[in-house]
Amino acid sequence: MAGTGVFADILDGEVYKYYADGEWRASGSGKSVAIVNPTTRQTQYRVQACTQEEVNKVMEGAKVAQKAWARTPLWKRAELLHKAAAILKEHKAPIAECLVKEIAKPAKDAVTEVVRSGDLVSYTAEEGVRILGEGKLLVSDSFPGNERNKYCLSSKVPLGIVLAIPPFNYPVNLAVSKIGPALIAGNALVLKPPTQGAVAALHMVHCFHLAGFPKGLISCVTGKGSEIGDFLTMHPGVNCISFTGGDTGIAISKKAGMVPLQMELGGKDACIVLEDADLDLVAANIVKGGFSYSGQRCTAVKVVLIMETVADTVVEKVNAKLAKLKVGPPEDNCDITPVVTESSANFIEGLVMDAKEKGATFCQEYRREGNLIWPLLLDHVRPDMRIAWEEPFGPVLPVIRINSVEEGIHHCNASNFGLQGCVFTRDINKAIMISDAMESGTVQINSAPARGPDHFPFQGLKDSGIGSQGITNSINMMTKVKSTVINLPSPSYTMG
Repeated sequence: MAGTGVFADILDGEVYKYYADGEWRASGSGKSVAIVNPTTRQTQYRVQACTQEEVNKVMEGAKVAQKAWARTPLWKRAELLHKAAAILKEHKAPIAECLVKEIAKPAKDAVTEVVRSGDLVSYTAEEGVRILGEGKLLVSDSFPGNERNKYCLSSKVPLGIVLAIPPFNYPVNLAVSKIGPALIAGNALVLKPPTQGAVAALHMVHCFHLAGFPKGLISCVTGKGSEIGDFLTMHPGVNCISFTGGDTGIAISKKAGMVPLQMELGGKDACIVLEDADLDLVAANIVKGGFSYSGQRCTAVKVVLIMETVADTVVEKVNAKLAKLKVGPPEDNCDITPVVTESSANFIEGLVMDAKEKGATFCQEYRREGNLIWPLLLDHVRPDMRIAWEEPFGPVLPVIRINSVEEGIHHCNASNFGLQGCVFTRDINKAIMISDAMESGTVQINSAPARGPDHFPFQGLKDSGIGSQGITNSINMMTKVKSTVINLPSPSYTMG
């Protein structure tokens, strides 16, 4: 159970502590932030409202700890990461419980997220040893006009302090996807979890504490974004920011200055369906891609662009599958659970009402109870409707009928987003050409968009992000190249 057993240390009465300098602490502010259960709409947990002064102390401690950690052998860093991964998986039940109560994630999916996170940490440890264990030797005579009298040794070294800001929908997995690469690369890590998902993240951080990482190396500060958000992202002690979320990331990027950024900021992932596609496969992937975790995924299918000649058939098949989805609380492993906040539900409803006013066809009756919205497919959506362009982050999916592939590609590329997309066709040559034409970071062929497996590159174009994620790319991004040049008194040629 959350906050008990090995996790008892992280709870102070009814408020969860923050983590700094290797220990769990109550904030000197005397204030806390409420976390509302999306299902009951009642306060479920409370976390500390940290102050700017406490953030300063965290940064001071992180700077000291990082210097020592950078001198820690790679094998030992990896050893501690493997230990943390094992502890994380061992205690999957209480962490999954938090995910169910904080973000209404279905119980089985919550457990899967924690186990996946442990696997990600272990894989990162292995990959880091391989990547960071290699350097490069350059010799000077490969460049015109030079003799072989200089040897350049280059290697990857840590950046310093990495600030990690994960989103509510994967507060554990998208936290460790930043924590693991940062630590194996020799950095210190400061985590600012989302409010919804903070308690799950605090439990996850305690697993790293139990693994025995040096004090000050990992910190987790909670609080109101209005009080410590900008203070964190603009802090002079931060050497790298890895952020996953929404529009806030654009504001961060404008304020961050000369700091490396890794940003994933959402998408309007298009699903282009051609006439020769396997229509049963299409329907299954539209439902899975558009409605799993109630559509609250950056890689969810957000708009279906389908050839007019097969649209009726696919819509019928999708509607039949939607009718079978179980709607209700996450504890019951329902397919559709409440969206994360009332404001999210209100935003989704606004998109639905706009589509209704402008003549979209409702394939189901719009139904909402509190934060719970029943799955809804909107057919005959036109480009003048908000839902054709905006990201609902909920169980509502628009269908736009097209008369040519070019029309579908044009709509996809007219979006300010460019995270992922997918195309369904039996013609692989046509699929590759469409993929090349789509302005998306990743295009899936004959499958719904997805982030993962976690070692795959994951990146967005345009307003969907900066840089690339995935284990290997994240390790590389959280390092910089350091060169040492050996100057010889005279040219030297091997065996010469």
